[in-house]
This record gives sequence, structure tokens and C-alpha cells, in this order.
Amino acid sequence: MDRAQLPLNALRAFEAAARHLNFTRAAIELCVSQGAVSHQVGQLERRLGTRLFHRLPRGLALTDEGHALVPVLAEAFDRLSATLDQYTEGRFREALKVGVVGTFATGWLLPRLDAFARAHPSIDLRISTNNNRVDLAGEALDFAIRFGDGAWHGTHVEPLIAAPMAPVCAPAIAGRLQSPADFVHERLLRSYRPDEWALWFNAAGVPAPVLRGPVFDSSALMAVTAAAGLGIALVPPAMFMRELASKLLVQPFAITIDVGRYWLTRLLSRPESDAMRRFRNWLMEEIAADPSQSS
Repeated sequence: MDRAQLPLNALRAFEAAARHLNFTRAAIELCVSQGAVSHQVGQLERRLGTRLFHRLPRGLALTDEGHALVPVLAEAFDRLSATLDQYTEGRFREALKVGVVGTFATGWLLPRLDAFARAHPSIDLRISTNNNRVDLAGEALDFAIRFGDGAWHGTHVEPLIAAPMAPVCAPAIAGRLQSPADFVHERLLRSYRPDEWALWFNAAGVPAPVLRGPVFDSSALMAVTAAAGLGIALVPPAMFMRELASKLLVQPFAITIDVGRYWLTRLLSRPESDAMRRFRNWLMEEIAADPSQSS
């Protein structure tokens, strides 16, 4: 079939009729007459040389050939719509999908997004947050910002920000702490990474108590819980500078442990687009301009 002669109106009519299994409802959606939809579908069937619908007294039923065509058309129309949506005010906006571990998103990236939008108005930035478990391929992500040691198979990684961990808590709790040994009397909020408190107590030179506090999959949620006076959280203070500056949280001791850092990651098999390159460069420039959070 000559691509230049593809009957797009007929394909659209078929796709709508296949979803509704009714020519009349498809016609209402497409703002045409029922006869026009029926004619277009018939035109498509003649062009393909096969029936796509069984015409029934009370509607339609797809033939096997119709069933095979529906998902292909639905995906094609969805992709076309998504691409057209990227054109605004007469120019193309390149989509960029970035998955971000929640703590980095709220503690560092989100306050800077307005600056990125002003600097790169042609990039349609789409952010999803996660708890550090991310599937770059499965989620069709261009980048993922993750916390860890940088060892992810099949992934290109670039270091972003060091994130040493330290205890933080509400001022009322901090006021009754004289030394790390006093932690034995407090509720210690636990991360899904089980060894962090043991490493911190080892660095403090104090035996680790038995941990019985709740387990969280997000440092951001732990910090909120700690600010509410419900325990002590072991988190990267660099991601909670606003809370520390406003005294919502207090870091009672300067002792820190290094269990990882934040990384910009992408699949090795993913070629770097122009939008990816510009986002990466902007990210590195922002970090370099912020000495308190750069490596």
C-alpha cells in the first residue's frame, strides 16, 4: 500500500468505531455523521480487501483482522498525539523523562525547576519520583537520579552530590540529648537499608541499641516523621537544609557516615539526545555553583 495514499480519516473512523463498537457513538466523538463513519470504514475494508467488523442488529463485533489492527492504530494515534502536544506557540518542545529519588527531588531539584524552565523553554521536562528502585528501560526514562554506590549494570553513571548521613530530629528531642549514648532512650526511625544505624553508632563509638522503630522507604518521609517529634531519622542533611535552617529539624551531633551519593544515570544503550545533554550540563552547572552541596 502506498503510504502517501493511506486513508487517515478512514483509519480514525475505524479506530473510534472499534472502541465504541458502534458507528453512531463513533460519529458523535468525531463530529461527523453516522453515515460518514460507516462509509469510511467500508472504504478501508475495500482497500484492505477484508472485513474488519461483523455488522450486528445492535452494534458491531470485530473480526480477527479487526482485532489485529486495533492495537497498532491505537499506539500510532497515541504517539502522534503525544508528538503534536510537544508543539506549543509555534515551536517544538522536546520531551525529557527523568526519574528522581524522592529525597533528591524535594530537597534539591524541585526548588530549581523554575530556573531550568526559564533557561530551557524548549524542553518538556517530565519528572517521576521513586524510592530509589527504578527501571530505566521499563519506564522509558531518559535519566534517573539515584542514590547508592554507582554500581548499576548496563548503566552510564555520573556523580552528582555527596550525601553523608547524620541523625536529625525535632528541637524538643534534641534538647534532651547530651551524647549519642542517649539515643538508646529514643525511637530510631529505620531506612529500608538496614545497616545504616549500625554504621553510625560504630562511627560514634557507641554500642548500637536494638532497633524497633518503624521502617521507611523514603528519607523524605522519615524527615517529616522526625520533624513531628516522632523519632530520630538518619538522613542526608544536605537534602534538608531548609528544614534545618528553619529549626523544624535539628542535627544534634556532627558525626556522619558515608553510605552513598547521588548519581545521574542512563542506559548505556540510550543515545544522548540534545535535551539530555542540555539537562545534564545544567545540572552540573547548578551543582558547581553550590559549593555546600558539590563534591
